[in-house]
Amino acid sequence: MIGVIALAATTIATPARAAASQLTVDLAAGTGALRYGATGFLYGLGDEGIPNETMLAALKPQVTAQKAPDGLQHPNGDALRIAPMFKRAGGRDIQIYLQDIYKQWPYENLGIADYLAKVDTIARKVVADPYRSSYVYVPFNEPDLIWYSGNLAGLLADWRTVVRRIRSIDPGARVAGPNFASYRSADLRTFLAFARDNGVLPDVMTWHELGNDFFTSWQSHYNDYRAIETGLGVSARPITINEYGRSSGDLGVPGNLVQFVAKFEASKVDGCLAYWTTAGGLNDLVTRNNQATGGWWLYKWYGELTGNTVAVTPPSAGGSLQGLAALDAGKKQARVIFGGNNPGTGTYDTNVLVKGIPSYLGTTVHATVWGVDTSGLNPSAGPYVVKEGDFAASGGQATIPLTGLKGQSAYQVIVTPNGDVAPARRYEAEYAAIGGTAKIVSTYFVEGYGASGTASTRFVVSVPSDGYYNLGLRYSAGPYTGAPADRSIRLRLNGADLTTVALPGTADWSTWNTATTKVFLPAGISRVEYNAYASDDRDAVNLDYLDVAAATGVVTAYEAESAANTLGGTAVVTADAAASGGRYVGWLGAGGANTLRFNGVTVPSAGRYRMVVGYANGELGDGATNYNSNIVDRYAEISANGGAAKKVYFRNTLGWSNYRTTVVDVDLAAGANTITFGNASTGYAPNIDRIQLAAPVG
Repeated sequence: MIGVIALAATTIATPARAAASQLTVDLAAGTGALRYGATGFLYGLGDEGIPNETMLAALKPQVTAQKAPDGLQHPNGDALRIAPMFKRAGGRDIQIYLQDIYKQWPYENLGIADYLAKVDTIARKVVADPYRSSYVYVPFNEPDLIWYSGNLAGLLADWRTVVRRIRSIDPGARVAGPNFASYRSADLRTFLAFARDNGVLPDVMTWHELGNDFFTSWQSHYNDYRAIETGLGVSARPITINEYGRSSGDLGVPGNLVQFVAKFEASKVDGCLAYWTTAGGLNDLVTRNNQATGGWWLYKWYGELTGNTVAVTPPSAGGSLQGLAALDAGKKQARVIFGGNNPGTGTYDTNVLVKGIPSYLGTTVHATVWGVDTSGLNPSAGPYVVKEGDFAASGGQATIPLTGLKGQSAYQVIVTPNGDVAPARRYEAEYAAIGGTAKIVSTYFVEGYGASGTASTRFVVSVPSDGYYNLGLRYSAGPYTGAPADRSIRLRLNGADLTTVALPGTADWSTWNTATTKVFLPAGISRVEYNAYASDDRDAVNLDYLDVAAATGVVTAYEAESAANTLGGTAVVTADAAASGGRYVGWLGAGGANTLRFNGVTVPSAGRYRMVVGYANGELGDGATNYNSNIVDRYAEISANGGAAKKVYFRNTLGWSNYRTTVVDVDLAAGANTITFGNASTGYAPNIDRIQLAAPVG
């Protein structure tokens, strides 16, 4: 009896696992064109190059909200200064927080006359700016809490005054508001009626979603607002939730952020991640300026969706598990992004039911499931394969069972015909972004390069450290009428042409070869593009995949404290055990005479080189400091051989003994060169530890 009782007790102690939930994706129920609206940022951009442009461009950004030109609220994030980079990266709208002209938070209330004078100055700067058409004025920020708490009538009167002033200076101005701190149904109704009757309707409707109620109440907020518009006879405004995410637990956490992405995309609205920490890091999606946190990969997946969105039904409309999906008939490919299981601890199981499967995907589909975990503010190890296999599509639907998923992680499912059996762990061409005449054929390679100057296949790759890597491009180049036996293709890296890659001809189009190019990559994320470049067929090739592997190459280091260098003015060598060699050069800048000149920087031939600058910058600036760290992104003016100086911003390293690297291109002459660091303004350059020189192509 004792033995039986002991056995029974052991059995009872084993907990039962919760039944798997179900996420349903209906590929036959289209919900419209992709908006990519959730990819927006409040103070996500700090200065030119902060963050690295590649980190931004890979996400297909739409909206950013930044401070007024020359505003005092924060040291960086000036709307006009970040505009060139944001537009180069494909961004659409730049919202300007006009009240961020003030230094304090909450904003100093010096009266409407004082504010109008500032609005005048801002509007005239915007009118004179080359990106004028991209700006959207935000006259008030959280007015229900600041200046007008309990005084809606006062807000309405001042809204009318300020909007009329803006439009008197900038007749084509787009204005956004009222920018309440939360959804306020009655006040929004009163505001819209007043704005309608006084000819000062906002062009973009904005409010913030910063609380727990977003997860359960977003749809009711959205539906209620649209009903208010209809009831008042106001045409539907574009909506931007220009601050979203709670002050803790959401930023950088893929499993929580996917819930915002899913809901905003379903409603076809725009959203900007809230500014709770530091500027210039895409609101905790980027760390060390060129490295991705776990959250970045979620938005990268989002930006890579193509085709049209389709209906996704989560286990519960207001529950934590949410998702979005898109179907691209041209690619013969469907993608699903999902995640969320509050509380974030523990694991859960779910079945992804894909129904409405079109005939071109076949009766058996191939699915690859990727996961990405939260990494806090540390670099992410990147996505990993959770599951891969073929699944029967009986009756036009297939079920992909998943177990042991993590609540704070996000997941992506890529569904293709079952002919796609290549290993998923390399960079597959059919999963990359394609452009121009490029197209996916037979679901596992890209063609369309012949007689085209537009075909492109764009890979986003991640490497752990600065250095040389072999890019192994798998391709075929079979016999083709009018084409030479050997082909070539243009390699572009991080937005700039790098080299032409020779691709020897293959026996036929079913024979594959690998062409390897050794290139220097910065730590973190890089965009690697293979582009057609000729109007004839010299670049007529098919592309299968890209492998990236660490390689060796010549990298020459020069220490800042070396006696061979020349220090000017206040520049001084200082000891720091954390620096390379235990010393660095500081007190650079704050005047043109205070410089560091590296002498004898020797290269074998003239040309452009990658210069890896090791530096530290822990400066904090003035401005509002309630919860944000007001970091300063110092810049250095860098010149080679006494030539024109190039201004380069260096992301704050959050500590004077935290040394990071930034890669800068420099043009050098054959033989010995000089490279000078300084800052002729009143501001300082970062402390310089060392530089390393490497040729772009090994």
